[in-house]
Amino acid sequence: MADGGDFYSRDRPRDPDPQLAEDRPRGGGPEDPHSRGNWPVWAIVLAVILVFVVLTVIFG
Repeated sequence: MADGGDFYSRDRPRDPDPQLAEDRPRGGGPEDPHSRGNWPVWAIVLAVILVFVVLTVIFG
């Protein structure tokens, strides 16, 4: 069985302080998918109100 130090030293870069790029960078940016806002919610609410008003005018 391999020594603990030998096991963890095999696939590491030779540099003492490597600056490797992250696969999934942390933080947000301009391409952040959660910055859509809440306009879809308002669109659904307004559509429901519009349908209610139209049905009230037709059948009222």
